[in-house]
Amino acid sequence: MALYTTATTTAFLLLSLLISTAQADGPCPLTSSGDSELPLLHIYGKCSPFHPPKTESWTDTVIHMAAKDSARLTYLSSLVAKKPTSVPIASGQQALNIGNYVVRVKLGTPGQLMFMVLDTSNDEAWVPCSGCSGCSSTVFSPNVSSTYASLDCSMAECGQIRGLSCPATGTSPCLFNQSYGGDSSFSATLSHDSLSLAPDVLSNFAFGCINSISGGSVPPQGLLGLGRGPMSLISQSGSLYNGVFSYCLPSFKSYYFSGSMKLGLTGQPKNIRTTPLLRNPHRPSLYYVNLTGISVGRVLVPIAPELLAFNPNTGAGTIIDSGTVITRFVQLVYTGIRDEFRKQIGGSISSLGAFDTCFTATNDASAPAVTLHFTGMDLRLPMENTLIHSSSGSVACLAMAAAPSNVNSVLNVIANLQQQNLRILFDLPNSRLGIARELCN
Repeated sequence: MALYTTATTTAFLLLSLLISTAQADGPCPLTSSGDSELPLLHIYGKCSPFHPPKTESWTDTVIHMAAKDSARLTYLSSLVAKKPTSVPIASGQQALNIGNYVVRVKLGTPGQLMFMVLDTSNDEAWVPCSGCSGCSSTVFSPNVSSTYASLDCSMAECGQIRGLSCPATGTSPCLFNQSYGGDSSFSATLSHDSLSLAPDVLSNFAFGCINSISGGSVPPQGLLGLGRGPMSLISQSGSLYNGVFSYCLPSFKSYYFSGSMKLGLTGQPKNIRTTPLLRNPHRPSLYYVNLTGISVGRVLVPIAPELLAFNPNTGAGTIIDSGTVITRFVQLVYTGIRDEFRKQIGGSISSLGAFDTCFTATNDASAPAVTLHFTGMDLRLPMENTLIHSSSGSVACLAMAAAPSNVNSVLNVIANLQQQNLRILFDLPNSRLGIARELCN
């Protein structure tokens, strides 16, 4: 049974159009509505402290964000590479890409406000700390927190961090180095402190206290990993959240562009379609699902089964990711979707940025729906999750693309643009992922 959207909507509205025509539906959500629920903000939304370049239209901003997906896809592909020697980064390091959504948390005692990027494909948390070289003006100050403690190499958590630089013998601070975004890197000290999430406080939360940054891609106020590894928020919270969380990403039509993240069993949707979460033992942090097919309109696109099949040995398959902007398929899968989409819309085709299937947008309703078929669940994408419009609104593009062509390109990635106005539920104890329609703002 498919998940359907209700009334027809335009796809992506420009930020200027939102400001001039939309009505404010309430103040920025600086606090939670109760239970373990956090406001979830787009990094360039009205309620976020971070702002896009003032000279850009909103469409240009989205196109530029999507252009950075290639670096993230290369990183995700490197994670599942069968041979470590093929990873295009230094041994022991990881490369990410700029995050798109942030949550408002407090770190330390008393709590210091930070807006940390969410990343479902990463485990560790880290923040810039006072005295950091190359960091932004907003940093965490360990010296004013009564509960802060740095960790040394003898601590068990230290062995769970990538890029570790502990000596073979003796004791020393647990220092590590990681790369970020392809052109940036940072060094940090593994530390403990209290992390406040809505009404909840996690004592002795392990995170990296950044000492120095090189390059400009590291998120200004840090990152909060939501993967399945031992250092992630979900693992460190233990029985408090029971390995369950969900988020709802708002539509670009939302004036304040704010959604929510719910932690734990309370408040999660009761009636929700689910599909099994698959686990890759070689990269257990990633959230794999079994994508069995894709339809364009009423046509099931002919795709060789091995292009979608989950294969833990090669890392092939499909993951759900919060940090990629537009959904990416391996080349042959995307070509099949694109060609069928072009066939059904007819007319001339043009390109716009990362999008190679653009057409004159006289009526969005004339474009075919794209349906993702998972084991036990179908997801019919609403048009706002399928098309992106040019600045003038006269051209619409299929908001999907091919994964970068490289030796490790075996992953299909369901990205955040295709997740808007959906409640995405991660239930780790029951190994399932749920999706339900919801107005997120």
